[in-house]
Amino acid sequence: MAGRSAAGRGSVIDEGSSAAAEEPLDAAPRRGGTRRPRAGAGGRWWVWVGRAVLWAFIIVVLFNGLWLPLRENFFPRAAQEPVVDDTVDFPETAAASLAVRFAEVYLNADPDRAGERAEALAEFVPEGRATAFDLPGAHLSATGVEVLVVDVRDEHNALVRLAADVNGEPMTLDVPVYADQDGTALVVSGRPALLAAPDKAVLPDTSFETDPDARAALEPTLKGFFEAYAQNHEHLDPYLERGADIAALPDGLLRFGAVTEVKVPAAVRDAAQDVRVAQVTVVWLLPGEGEEDAAELTQSYDVTVVGDDGDWRVRDIRGALNSFG
Repeated sequence: MAGRSAAGRGSVIDEGSSAAAEEPLDAAPRRGGTRRPRAGAGGRWWVWVGRAVLWAFIIVVLFNGLWLPLRENFFPRAAQEPVVDDTVDFPETAAASLAVRFAEVYLNADPDRAGERAEALAEFVPEGRATAFDLPGAHLSATGVEVLVVDVRDEHNALVRLAADVNGEPMTLDVPVYADQDGTALVVSGRPALLAAPDKAVLPDTSFETDPDARAALEPTLKGFFEAYAQNHEHLDPYLERGADIAALPDGLLRFGAVTEVKVPAAVRDAAQDVRVAQVTVVWLLPGEGEEDAAELTQSYDVTVVGDDGDWRVRDIRGALNSFG
């Protein structure tokens, strides 16, 4: 019995030893029949979360890079938001007309006709305010009243600036005008203000580098062109660039006198076509009773010409800017 018992225990020990041998050396001791997880085994799910976030980011980048350009083609964006129009709805033309008619009365005063002037002014000013525009004993005379600008302040009010010669001197006059809600009724809303005329501007230096060779080549063409310009299209067409539309002057209005000055700017480098705007001074003759009685009329033109291997043609003609430069 004792031997069998020992043998039984020995078999148990052997089986346990075999099981123990299969356990890793660093395994934690069992408690309550469970085994402590290995180090790091519980944090593997963070790796999978990180990978999922990375793939989601890559998919979003690829989606935006591929889909957005396609969306612009298949589903174009709606038109831009309409720009808010800040333009005030004010009857500028009617106000300018009222101001001119008012000024023609206001700026002409004669003590002997003060009553007539007051009655005329009453048509333009608020009821009972005509006396505010009286000029006792004043002599005023205005000519050449015209509109310079309408300065709109809001939908009801504007200042109309006029130009006029007052007693022989150039002046400006600001006339305040009020428009009702509908813009159909107008009135001079206050006393006008006389102001000085604009100063004379000083021209800047507008001289430019000229091309003497192009000038020498162009002069015969320009002389023939202007001779034909005072006649008709039969003579004018040979001087024009193909497709150019330039109307000749009425036949007999002017006679060609001379081309007195030609300024041709230097060619533009690397230009596909040699196009210049030549400034040309021309003397016209105004027909008189006799050949010797013809008056001279000197004028300046900007003539656009196109050159091709020394052959020049006219594309356009108009008045010259800064021809005193």
